[in-house]
Amino acid sequence: MAERTTDEVAQIYNASKDSVTLINSIAAQSTITDEDKATLKRNVDHLEIIKVYKKEDGTTSIWGSEDFSTHDAAVTLGKSKY
Repeated sequence: MAERTTDEVAQIYNASKDSVTLINSIAAQSTITDEDKATLKRNVDHLEIIKVYKKEDGTTSIWGSEDFSTHDAAVTLGKSKY
């Protein structure tokens, strides 16, 4: 597998914001169903997985200056709801 390009890394990061939005949206509901909890868990897992993506060397992160503060907050919030 070839190294991810800067554009590919940006695409992954930007797409991950959808999970942040979804987690925040579900967490704001007054009632959370079992299906919602499963959705929260999938999206939390997804955010945790992409945050540790590595380059081909297996040790260097693909991430540079991306700000994961909203991602981290969404993970914490999501975990508190399932």
